[in-house]
Amino acid sequence: MDSYFPQFTNYLKDKKKMAANSITAYLRDLREYAAFLDEKQTGAPTDATEADVAAYLLKLKQENRTAATVNRKLASIRAFYKFTNKLGIMSTNPATEIKTPKIARKEIEYLTIAEVEKLLAQPGDTVKGLRDTAILEALYATGLRVSELIETNVDDVNLRMGFITCNGEHGKARIIPLGRPARAALEVYIYEDRGKLLRGKKDEEKALFLNYYGERITRQALWKILKGYAAQAGIEKKITPQTLRNSFAVHMIQNGADLKSLQELLGHEDLAATQIYLSVSKNRIKDVYDRAHPRA
Repeated sequence: MDSYFPQFTNYLKDKKKMAANSITAYLRDLREYAAFLDEKQTGAPTDATEADVAAYLLKLKQENRTAATVNRKLASIRAFYKFTNKLGIMSTNPATEIKTPKIARKEIEYLTIAEVEKLLAQPGDTVKGLRDTAILEALYATGLRVSELIETNVDDVNLRMGFITCNGEHGKARIIPLGRPARAALEVYIYEDRGKLLRGKKDEEKALFLNYYGERITRQALWKILKGYAAQAGIEKKITPQTLRNSFAVHMIQNGADLKSLQELLGHEDLAATQIYLSVSKNRIKDVYDRAHPRA
């Protein structure tokens, strides 16, 4: 199994344009799957049948794994078999006809416009504060995934035209407009403060957002930044980069954005992924109706 990993890793990175964290998760899932087949004495994953895949998913269910976890592991297995099909190692994909478990829809966590404004007002005028202002403004202005923001380079930002080019998770580049506040915050950060974070190093680091070591900021650091400012603002909701992405989407719909345009901005392959934000808007309209109509 491990003999295929270098090629499979390159396939996920170069063809599927997956982030490093996702690739690590896929490889971990496949090792667990291979261990199950070995224990069952089925042989290698390339010898497995649809019944073997189904047996593995049944085992996960018996272990009380969540539907989301099972779906992710099945996605990893399917991706591996697609890879073996492309290389001609296997002629069939034993995971193709396996149905994914239904996931109970979680309530979307997002901030109100007032809460977003309060959050964006927290960073100060220090080098760190101005960088963090640019981070928060960029997240809310674009709806980028945390992985996409971290991977953004300086050359991806066009301040004159007012947009960011994002390569995305699926390899399809998209151009996302920047509002005036985000453009202003990025301009201050790029031209006045980013160089200070490089700490005298040669300007070889392409990353847009840097840490104190002059290196690309990490996912963990970005989460910590958000958590700190949320506490400072007195916002009790759990805030993650996804919360700001959700807020971007919900506020766009509430202000009249059409689903197709929002799908392109968010980089969703399937429109169904975008439609979940409609439920928030519908609930809001019902709340307004219930409060305002005399016979509601």
